[in-house]
Amino acid sequence: MSLLAKTMSKFRLAVVQLHVTKVKADNLSRARGLIKEAAAQGAKVVVLPECFNSPYGTSFFPEYAEKIPGESSQVLSEAAKESQVYLVGGSIPEEDDGGKLYNTCPVFGPDGSLVLKHRKIHLFDIDVPGKVRFQESETLSPGSNLSVFDTPYCRVGVGICYDMRFAELAQLYSKKGCQLLVYPGAFNMTTGPAHWELLQRGRAVDNQVYVATASPARDETASYVAWGHSTVVSPWGEVISKAGTEETVVYADIDLQYLADVRQQIPITAQRRSDLYTVNAVQEG
Repeated sequence: MSLLAKTMSKFRLAVVQLHVTKVKADNLSRARGLIKEAAAQGAKVVVLPECFNSPYGTSFFPEYAEKIPGESSQVLSEAAKESQVYLVGGSIPEEDDGGKLYNTCPVFGPDGSLVLKHRKIHLFDIDVPGKVRFQESETLSPGSNLSVFDTPYCRVGVGICYDMRFAELAQLYSKKGCQLLVYPGAFNMTTGPAHWELLQRGRAVDNQVYVATASPARDETASYVAWGHSTVVSPWGEVISKAGTEETVVYADIDLQYLADVRQQIPITAQRRSDLYTVNAVQEG
């Protein structure tokens, strides 16, 4: 293996666990500062949390919604360019030209260009009696495209929070050649302790990929309290980086040779019975 190949087989990932307030300008400013900090620590790919520029809640989405390009995406574009990173911009409430609202993750390249935007496919409509009820569909519309982008290091698949519960999406990303899946998310105090880490480890082991999640920091005074614990999981299902509940940046060195070794040792891709079952995308994106 050449020195260049060895270098490219490893890269540093940074996950930003941001304390989100009701002041959009403050959220944008702190996010930009933490992106710069991550780049100074050698990160090549940086991931922000779901709804990083606004509080999470159906009443807040219309108030904070903006178009892309717009104020928040402009800040992210500039931050990616000044820090020379691939920036997975968490998510923001997006308003399209027809007035529909989406929970959208914009991704920017090191040159500041918009690489893609992922509109959350699966809306978070749940009702756990006595614990939590949330209906994103009251204000949001679902996206309808898969979202994959390439870096010099690997191919990355993007989902948002509730998207992580759907194993088929991760399988499709794996079939498309993704070696890293990123899920900006905001699990709550009911679903967080029960399923947050479990789902990440499941998606990682099922597909032999790295999985990274970025949550807002926990704010007990917020109307929606996020679980926190932003995490990176290896293709072996091991938690290799994990935040607590406070605002912080966590790092993981992604080793694609290790990923290849895992796939060689347990060759599930070659052993799948495609004569009996398969998962296919109906609509490509």
